[in-house]
Amino acid sequence: MTDPNPRRRLTGVLLLTSLVAMIAGTAIVVPSGLTLSPSDPGAALDAVSEKVGLHLAELAFDVLGWLALTAAGLVMAARPAETSRPYLVTLAGGLLAGAGLAGLLHDAGNLALTQLAARPTAPAAATVALAVLLTAKWAVNLAGLLWVAATAAGAVGIPMPAGLRVAGLIAALMGLAAVVLPWTTGTDGPTGALEQLGYALHLPVMIWYGVLGRRYLRRQHAVVAALDQR
Repeated sequence: MTDPNPRRRLTGVLLLTSLVAMIAGTAIVVPSGLTLSPSDPGAALDAVSEKVGLHLAELAFDVLGWLALTAAGLVMAARPAETSRPYLVTLAGGLLAGAGLAGLLHDAGNLALTQLAARPTAPAAATVALAVLLTAKWAVNLAGLLWVAATAAGAVGIPMPAGLRVAGLIAALMGLAAVVLPWTTGTDGPTGALEQLGYALHLPVMIWYGVLGRRYLRRQHAVVAALDQR
């Protein structure tokens, strides 16, 4: 039996891939102390220089996660799910793709920092590192904001059980709190502990998309099984 809705299956696979890749990246960066802070660019360069292998491994997972999220958003936006509010599904997909692109910009900054760490004695290396770190941090903050907006739009517009809809809105509120956190630090910027709190607050958003992706796959399997029984 041919797949009756390959788009739904692809969306599910991409969302689950994004979740697994991002959790793997976080599992590397948090315990290894690679939550790089613009408040001390010299220390950030030293941390990357000492653990360049771990840093590059985390970047690889992160790039995969944001790429999968971008692709999932594009698939969602291209052909909205069967719903009375398809414009909200298109909006959610577009915002999700935008979040993925902003996340990739963040990773580009961290990759540039890796090259700076290889030349720590270069003139103005710390100054350039500060600019790169600030750009990367605010790019990921923008990604978080777009991600939260996509979650809210998706929770309202995508057909799903009421419990999952409510969970999505709660996750969006927690993600919004994570986005707001850096703004509370003024010109000092977030500390490492505050950044880890931001990761924790974004985790419900990530898990919600993982549940949504699994639901897409399970629903797909149920449809195929029903067709096979005919």
